Amino acid sequence: MSHRVAIIGTGSIGIDLMYKTIKSKKLDLSFVVGRRNDSPGIQEANTNGITTSSEGIEFLEKHINDFDLVFDATSADAHIENDKILKKYNKFVIDLTPAKIGDLCVPVININSLQKSRNINLITCGGQASLPLAYAIKNSCEEIDYIEVISSISSDSAGIATRKNLDEYITTTEFALKKFTKSNSAKAILNINPAIPQVCMQTTLYAHCRKINSEALKKNISTIINMVKKYVPGYQLALEPIIESNKITLAVQVYGSGDYLPEHAGNLDIINSAAISIAEFRSITINEYNLTEKELV
Repeated sequence: MSHRVAIIGTGSIGIDLMYKTIKSKKLDLSFVVGRRNDSPGIQEANTNGITTSSEGIEFLEKHINDFDLVFDATSADAHIENDKILKKYNKFVIDLTPAKIGDLCVPVININSLQKSRNINLITCGGQASLPLAYAIKNSCEEIDYIEVISSISSDSAGIATRKNLDEYITTTEFALKKFTKSNSAKAILNINPAIPQVCMQTTLYAHCRKINSEALKKNISTIINMVKKYVPGYQLALEPIIESNKITLAVQVYGSGDYLPEHAGNLDIINSAAISIAEFRSITINEYNLTEKELV
């Protein structure tokens, strides 16, 4: 199966995806489209010899047979409209917005179950950072009553779409936390830090659990972090799990690979790396990334 890629969105996420796609041995980049011919992203794509257009989804509809999958790096509202057209042609879409109309995916948790999904949603950057750990916690206790996730990101890594979609970010992250952990309650918080020098992404989790197995927790956290590192090398534990009675606290930091974005923009790198891993997975028979519950205690 050919995997010719089109990218919608020429902001930081879209152009970093462009470089990651170019670097991939399993993907071929056909188009990068946006809405402004004078945007820095369009100019960057032109510099790399990529076919570009400011006609967005309309351009892709005119060239519908010239690509196989789409990375949508626009906004939640825009994705809903874009997918109306892509759905007509049964095009495979990986949605990097919090639109939540596709099947939710965290590669290490459920990629194998989504082999036939047409629209895959990557939740949020905070979701991609926190959900592997939340899933490990879920498999280390009897039940999660409450889970809270606080992600802090640098201000320069929070673009227009991120700031515009803050409400969708919260609701989609909380929905995914409850879905993947079966928690009774979930809360997500995003802090945009203006500090100079810029700080890397850090995500902290607090969970109220029943019957915690501390040995299983330690093993499961280590296992899942190593699995995430296969596609996000800069994903690392910042705070070892602290257990106090029925409460668990832990944190991770995420550094980017520096393909286009600065290394501290780990929040953008983790969701883009997840997108690339899913796209590449669709081009191979054996999954290199998925973590099954058999690998957890």
